[in-house]
Amino acid sequence: MNEALIRLIRSLSASFSNQEQAFENPPLYGNILVRLRPLPQLDPGSLLLEQAYAIASNEPYRVRVLQPTISPTRGLMILNYSIRDDQRFWGSVEDPQRRSQLTAADLTLLEGCSYQVQQTAEGFCGEVEPGCQCLVTRRGKTSYLVSSFELTDEGMSTIDRGYDPATHEHLWGSIAGPFQFKRTDDHSAEIPDHWITDLKNNGGTVTGNGEDR
Repeated sequence: MNEALIRLIRSLSASFSNQEQAFENPPLYGNILVRLRPLPQLDPGSLLLEQAYAIASNEPYRVRVLQPTISPTRGLMILNYSIRDDQRFWGSVEDPQRRSQLTAADLTLLEGCSYQVQQTAEGFCGEVEPGCQCLVTRRGKTSYLVSSFELTDEGMSTIDRGYDPATHEHLWGSIAGPFQFKRTDDHSAEIPDHWITDLKNNGGTVTGNGEDR
């Protein structure tokens, strides 16, 4: 299992763009950049995520720390952390010095928003853990997130949708199908050697940043 975890961390340490999809069908898909880079100062697997429109790449609309990990009871997972005052780190996905200032004290685990992950022949697939507990607010209205992804050596497809907690009505998210991202840069060389050593030596079980999972 720990070999699968290392492979997942390497595969996620990359930049992605759906430019081709967006240019082919601009009414339905914005041109989005998804960039993830290792954070060596945090626990093994911790990756800074910035998601932004290409026309405003340094003004991301989503900034998170994701941490692929292994739960003793649930297997391969990706923990999802919010960042306190995340605007401090906007654009730091391209700025190593600013990235290095992010600490575990800045992070809050988003309960109910971890991804359960399976290894596939092509790579990985995952979806937000069940229970409808990953709550998000958009345009002043609370919804629960249903999200899934597929990850391969070539790229990644994702789909996020929000539903009303009371009626389960679809409130937001793609109606035209998944976003199709192509891998544009590989950042796996930035993964520190001590992460790999730690993950190989710990028997395949790790804890999250300040969280016992």
